[in-house]
Amino acid sequence: MNVFCARILGIYILTLTLGLNSCTTAEKPMIADKSAKEILGNPEYRAISFGGYRGKKRAEQPTILQLKEDLRIMSAMGIKILRTYNLQLPHALNVLKAIRELKQEDASFEMYVMLGAWMDCYGAWTSEQPDHNKESEENNISEIKKAVRYANEYPDIVKIIAVGNEAMVHWASSYFVHPSVILKYVNYLQELKRIGKLSSEVWITSSDNFASWGGGDESYHIKELEELVRAVDYVSTHTYPFHDTHYNRDFWESPVEESDGYSVHDRVLMAMKRSAIYAQGQYESVKNYVHAIAPGKPIHIGETGWSSISIGLYGNNGSFAADEYKQALYYQAMREWTDAKGISCFYFEAFDEQWKDSNHPEGSENHFGLITLDGQAKYALWDLVDSGVFEGLTRGGVQITKSFHGDSVLLLQTVSAPKRRY
Repeated sequence: MNVFCARILGIYILTLTLGLNSCTTAEKPMIADKSAKEILGNPEYRAISFGGYRGKKRAEQPTILQLKEDLRIMSAMGIKILRTYNLQLPHALNVLKAIRELKQEDASFEMYVMLGAWMDCYGAWTSEQPDHNKESEENNISEIKKAVRYANEYPDIVKIIAVGNEAMVHWASSYFVHPSVILKYVNYLQELKRIGKLSSEVWITSSDNFASWGGGDESYHIKELEELVRAVDYVSTHTYPFHDTHYNRDFWESPVEESDGYSVHDRVLMAMKRSAIYAQGQYESVKNYVHAIAPGKPIHIGETGWSSISIGLYGNNGSFAADEYKQALYYQAMREWTDAKGISCFYFEAFDEQWKDSNHPEGSENHFGLITLDGQAKYALWDLVDSGVFEGLTRGGVQITKSFHGDSVLLLQTVSAPKRRY
């Protein structure tokens, strides 16, 4: 059996397994709307990562009304594309329902979704030792099946399906899978598009660390990754200079030449400039690898962000990276660069989420949002508060206001420069 026939047979078997051997789109025509190709890379369609969780556990699911509250806020920010992460819980489906309700209430409301299907290896998140050479078929097939169903039920909203989130990077030791697993499901979804069981306008990708997309260690440069690069409609890559202020800090610490005559503020500005250049460099490293395999393949940023609080590795006991001022500088730099280059940037993230490190309220993972849990716009969004775009909008019934009561002096008192490199 040749490779082509084997692949088609594999897709056919997977189709039978998923129970999708009859056309699910024939009964309901696709709603005419903008395609992924039209919105990705378009600066008029800014993107963001969204988790509407407000409690300390993901079991505390946000209600449709709470999600609509958040959607109105993000829309006021100019956001038109959201990224969700998994389909195991009701959150993503409820986001789709909330968007549809808002569109029914207001024909001018426009919001699209990059729907994430979570991928796990065998034994992930259990007491067993994870087996990264095998997948969790029960989880993965369920995720893909739901992704297809929701994309067909909400064709005017779901424009992208992402197979896995940081699912191939080796440091995701609890769950990462071999690229062949991602490739299998990407090929399956592409085949559904070819035979008309999924809209041809839905783009398929996988959203992963820059190293997983060939921009780092050569150990990732394998045949299956090359095939995956060719198979996806675009590459969704992640870059996090924030984390590397601890793990790979050479770009972060103030160089010797900044020792004399540089104020704390000057050193902060220079460090944030280097951080943006560092992120751009990781993007370019992915581009160099990907375009050597598939010239012209679109590459967008599936995640990047900066936390505003840390008592650990990134705070004043660590790299001095976390505060709202640095977050704002990074956000502005990345938005300006990606808008100018025609790159979609799913900035991480819209709102703080406290479930991520529920035992440590000041843990950095809880504070990547541009808006706090109680509806305070962080420094990156102060200008939007001043312009009145949030007027009449609330979170949890509380009006959107500026953090630090809008006092920039109080804000700057929390800012420390990186350590000097001697």
